[in-house]
Amino acid sequence: MTISTSNDQLRMTVYASLMAALVAAGAFIAIPVGPVPIVLQNMFVLLAALLLGRKWALACIAIYLLAGAIGLPVFSAGRGGFAHFAGPTGGYLLSYLIVVYVVGWISEKFGSGYSNRSVKRMMVDIVAMLIGSLIIYACGVPWLKFVTGMPWSKAIAVGALPFLIGDIAKVIAAAFIARLIRPIIK
Repeated sequence: MTISTSNDQLRMTVYASLMAALVAAGAFIAIPVGPVPIVLQNMFVLLAALLLGRKWALACIAIYLLAGAIGLPVFSAGRGGFAHFAGPTGGYLLSYLIVVYVVGWISEKFGSGYSNRSVKRMMVDIVAMLIGSLIIYACGVPWLKFVTGMPWSKAIAVGALPFLIGDIAKVIAAAFIARLIRPIIK
């Protein structure tokens, strides 16, 4: 292993740790709207995928979920513990592993040919994050329905609909943030 490779590994480890801390911080800003609160954590999950790439973002989210599983207060409203994976938000939390991989892959595969500050790169990132947001709902809403016993219509009404406009705003914000930060960290 060369010094350059070692430095790159250390740099990416630090970035993954910082992004895991941002995901945790985003969970503290919670607005309760039923069993699933509005939080900024999913914006930081999507941003981690764009900035770190799929492999390091996966490590970032694994760190975050492990911290929460062992009881650190990193989940919404400062809660922690393994029980959250079995609760109403468990599907959303576990979806983050899939989301960062998919969003990172799309961004790497289809966005790498464009300049970090180009509009085309930003559009690829937005599409990737919208797909990622759909994956969050595709995992979270069925889990919410299963755990709570709600009918599908109610699970969608409380687990997806209240968040759509906010999630679109978070995707746009994350695209602009990635556009500014990506050239600095690469």
